[in-house]
This record gives sequence, C-alpha cells and structure tokens, in this order.
Amino acid sequence: MQNLLSTMTTGFILLGFVMTSVYAGGVTDLVLSCDLVEDGGGHGGMGNGAMFARTPMTLVLRDVPVGPDQSLELLTPFVAPSIPVPDLIIFEAQASSPEIPNLEVLLHADCNDQEVTCEISLYSPRELQRRSDSAYFMVSLNVEGVESSASLILETLAVEKDQATPAQNKLGLPLSSAGTLLTKVIFLVFSQAKSVSAPLSGGVLLSCGFKQQDTPLAQDVSVEWRLQHRGKGHQVLVMKTQLDDVEGNTEMHAMRRDSSMDVTQVVSEGNASLTLKKLKVSDEGTYICTVGVGHFRSQQIIQLHMHQPPLVSLSKEKLVLKSPQTLSCHCSKYYPLDSQMEWFSLSPSETEPQPFADRGALSSHRQHGDGTYSLSSHITVPPTILPGTKITCRVTHRALDSPIHVNIIVESPESESYWWVLGFLVITILFFYQVMR
Repeated sequence: MQNLLSTMTTGFILLGFVMTSVYAGGVTDLVLSCDLVEDGGGHGGMGNGAMFARTPMTLVLRDVPVGPDQSLELLTPFVAPSIPVPDLIIFEAQASSPEIPNLEVLLHADCNDQEVTCEISLYSPRELQRRSDSAYFMVSLNVEGVESSASLILETLAVEKDQATPAQNKLGLPLSSAGTLLTKVIFLVFSQAKSVSAPLSGGVLLSCGFKQQDTPLAQDVSVEWRLQHRGKGHQVLVMKTQLDDVEGNTEMHAMRRDSSMDVTQVVSEGNASLTLKKLKVSDEGTYICTVGVGHFRSQQIIQLHMHQPPLVSLSKEKLVLKSPQTLSCHCSKYYPLDSQMEWFSLSPSETEPQPFADRGALSSHRQHGDGTYSLSSHITVPPTILPGTKITCRVTHRALDSPIHVNIIVESPESESYWWVLGFLVITILFFYQVMR
C-alpha cells in the first residue's frame, strides 16, 4: 500500500480510497471518498436541472478489525482538519457495533485496484419524528469486482454544546470539536452475492442478511422478497415477526411455490436469505430483499440468471456421398438465447480442422413452452469430399464450460456396395442350399 500516497493540507492522510492506521488493539481507521446524493430537481436529463446532485464527502469508519496475518505499513492515525473547512464534510462512525461485514475488502480495495462506490443520502424513518439537531443517512457501499455489498443507516449523535463546532456546512448539523459529523450505525442490510447464476430445474440460495445496534432483536422484523423482470414485479415471499407478542407470532406467505426462508435464522442470526427450488426461466430477474426492523428499512438487490446447456445432435448417423447431401446440426433446449454454431472439416491429409466451405444456414429460433430455445444449422456436403473426412459441428453457449463437438465421418460409396454384394451372395448361397437339400 505504498502507491498513491498523498498528504492533504487539511491534516489527514488518504491512500486512494482507503487510509489505514493500526493501533495497539489490532484495529484500523477506514477512510472512504463518498458522494452525498440529493434530488437535483431535474427531469432525467431534460432541461437545465440534473436529476441528482452530488456533493463530495468523506466517511470515516473507526476501529475496523485487522487480522494478525495482515501487515499494514501505514501507521498514521486519522486526524481531522485542524481548521474547519466549510466545503469539507466528514462523517464519522464506529465500525464495530454492529459489525459491518467484509470490511477487509474495502480495506484493501485500493491496493487491488478496485473502485469503491460510496453513496450517502438523507433517510426518513417510517413514523419517527426527527429531532431538529439530528438526522439519519443511508450509506450504500459497493466494491468493483466483489460480490458483496451493504447498505447502512447512520444516526447522528448529540454533541455537547461546549464541545460543538458551529455548523458551517450545507447539512446544517452541529459538528464535533474536531469538525466531524458524529454518527452511529444503527441498522444495516447486506448481501454476500449481488449476482447469481443457477441451472434450470435446480435450486439456488439468494443471500440477504441484516444487523442492528440492539442484539438480540428487540423490535418487530419484516422481510419482503420481490422479483422485478422486464418492467413487471411481484412478491415472492413475505414474513413478519411480532417480537412484542407474548407468543412471538410469525406470519410467512410464499407467493411462489418451492420458495422458503428459515424464520429461526431470521430472528436469531439476522439471516433473511431466500431459497428457491425447481427453478424455471420465469424465475430469472432482479430480486429485491427488503428488511424492516422497527422504524428502519433497507434493502439489497440480487440478480438471478438462469442457464441450461444445449443438447446437440446431427441429423445423420452415417454419411455416404453419391450426390450432394444436406447435413443438419440440432442445438436444443438451451437457455439463454445466445448460442453459436460452426462447421469444420478434417480430411485424411490434414492435421488441423478447417472451417467448412459451406458456412451453414441457420433456422429461426424456436422457443419451447418452458422458455428454452432450439436452433438448427444446415450445410450441403458435396460428393467431392474425400472419404475419411471428419465433419464437425461445434456449439458454443454461455452455460457450457467448453464447446460441444459432434462429428461424422464421410464413408466411401464402395464400402456400401461391398456390403450389398456380400448380402446378395449370402442370400443366394442360402437359397441354393435349401434347393439342394
């Protein structure tokens, strides 16, 4: 972590997106460059206004645990600017309560040349009146090339009047004596996989978890899984647990057959993952996991992609050339749509397959009732092809680890005549044998 090191005049050190400073207790500070995202009052790019306005900000997560096997060379602790800067807004929060998953990925993102996306926006809890000196913020964290993601809800902390710094920023909130906006993580929802691929007729687990400041859970919990696909959406499964009820009643409704969630793990471990079995093409799409605890709600988005490898076959089991013949390669029952079919030939005198002279004519795609597709490719094989030549149909598809090859060998017409003559002789001998008896 020695590259991209720069010292800022405001009094703290940034290393790309991340600053690390190890203390004796085995923890470090994590400094992220973020954007405060606000409604810009525009019309989606039409007119003079922008749909969203972005203001650069900084998020400092204190006391990020560091494993004993990790060697961090930068030992300078985070130091806030000695003189408040009006345009510089620094959010400060503890990373240990509740513990934010996969922080080690963020910690080393810069060294791994991974871009970190950190977006902050104002958040309004349901049916909770905001105090004039406090606010709530939603933080969305994503790392390029990493499947995990998280959304945090921050609550600003009260600052003693004798320790407060006058608010000189656009948020209008009191700052600490160090000029930072003190907050705490009160709720977070995360996923270990933002994109999942699964086979048709199989099963899949869509990851979604949550944590809150109070453990064990002291408020009602609700979970909704929703599927969005091609502009349409519907509920897949909903669950609500009333923890204030003496019996701890739980209601769960599965709108999709063979979908389930472990209620015990939801309450005891904050695991709201969804299990889907007997997958169909219609299960593909964007799944939204929304978790609500008390006044707070947050969500994660997981993409589910379906796949099924093709079945490949040739129209002939035997190819004897006396005249031009049509040879077809059938690619059937595959998903998704994209597939590639190519023809090659390898004569007895060649060492490497060559593209076939006839590139092939493709049929139209055929879609079956289960959503899978079929496609055929046809070539004309001339009688000038040498006997012993191997003709190959190669099929490439996303669901295949490697292309499928199906082959047929061109046979000599003489060999076919030979078997006809041999058969005729056998029949003749049997006939005379019967007559002479």
